Amino acid sequence: MFSFSFKNRIAFYYIISTGLLVGVVFFVIYHVINHSVNSHINEDITDEVNKHLEEIEFDPNETYLIQVDEWREREHNTVNVNPVFVQFLDINHQLIDKSPNLKGLQLKMYSTKLNNQFIDTYLNKKPIRQIQVPLLNKNKVTGYLFIAMSLDDATMILNNLRETLLIAFPLILLLLFLIARLIAGRSISPVTLITEISSKITKDNLKERIVLPQNKDELYILSKTINDLLDRIENAVEREKQFTSDASHELRTPLTVLKGTLEVLIRKPRNQQEYQDKINYCISEVNRLNHLVDQLLLLARFENQNQTLKIENVALNSVVLEVISRFSTVIDAKKIKIKTEFTKNSLVNTDPYLLSIILTNLISNAIKYSDSDTVLIIKLYKENNTIKCAIIDEGIGIAEADLEKIFHQFYRSDSISHPEIKGTGLGLSIVRKLCTLLNIEIEISSKENSGTQVILSFPFTN
Repeated sequence: MFSFSFKNRIAFYYIISTGLLVGVVFFVIYHVINHSVNSHINEDITDEVNKHLEEIEFDPNETYLIQVDEWREREHNTVNVNPVFVQFLDINHQLIDKSPNLKGLQLKMYSTKLNNQFIDTYLNKKPIRQIQVPLLNKNKVTGYLFIAMSLDDATMILNNLRETLLIAFPLILLLLFLIARLIAGRSISPVTLITEISSKITKDNLKERIVLPQNKDELYILSKTINDLLDRIENAVEREKQFTSDASHELRTPLTVLKGTLEVLIRKPRNQQEYQDKINYCISEVNRLNHLVDQLLLLARFENQNQTLKIENVALNSVVLEVISRFSTVIDAKKIKIKTEFTKNSLVNTDPYLLSIILTNLISNAIKYSDSDTVLIIKLYKENNTIKCAIIDEGIGIAEADLEKIFHQFYRSDSISHPEIKGTGLGLSIVRKLCTLLNIEIEISSKENSGTQVILSFPFTN
């Protein structure tokens, strides 16, 4: 199988379709001319038959043709470019007379079944068309009239036409192929430009873009689609670089703290209390590091949204109470009052494990950023064919300018003003990815120093 270039394939397919059309046209032309030539010959023969029938008379015995002398005289005085052969036979198929141009030859008599029909035959090895017409007198056959014409000229015309068409056909196809190839080359020149520009795009050069054609056709759509794809790839690469940088920084910080603390411990002997304090501090940093690694692994796991989900009916109120119980120690330590407002049978169709992660992160944030002796309200209610879960705290809140950034990885709002609140800035990023995966809508509203409200909307399940 030959491997054609795209340009040659376009030209080839064009030639296939055009060749079929030209072939059909040539076929029709040949057969129309063939029919026209043969019809003209048939008409000439028919005219000759009628003319001779008008001149024929019978003698009283109804056996011999008369006025033969007049017929011969007319034949000698008539000039025919295409000679007409005339022959008369009697009832016994015996020759009565014939045109001088037959000379020593005679037209063949065929079966009476072929009377009044055109017959293609040969005379002296030359093609002719003849007709044999019975001569009737009082409905009785008394003889036969034969009229024939040469087919040499017609055959020559048709043969020449056939040869001309057969020679012209491949030449026309070749010419059309060259023209189609030229046109195809110009038509796909934008594709060549796209290829050249695309070859310049590498992981280190993602800024290059394809120049959009002026005509908003399919190539324009292709170019724009590729540019949009490059934009998404560039953004993804930038996010990946930023994530790697931020993750490296976040991982390096506790390691640096651990290293510094241990170096201080070995510089000189310490008392037991100092060792114990520093070791406890190192343990807290190790725990922080473990938590950060767990969240990074979780992000990596659900970065691809084509995950296998275990969807089932889940009692939302039970999951909320379970999560609250995990933070009972912190809640008691900060003297936070938990207020729940649940409707009955708050069933949602979702993945229970991922839902638990979402609620754990949100309730953890609500407790972490709430002041002591405040109220944390968790509501479950139905609204407009959805089940909503509202988590409302009275914490430090989020500045309006930061609300658009809180889902970014490693972003922490006003972390400098609250160094005592530890975190990685990954919790809400994980929450948003999982909400997208589970088709859960999430809305966050907040006001500084007043608190934050998070609302999750689940499709209603009967």
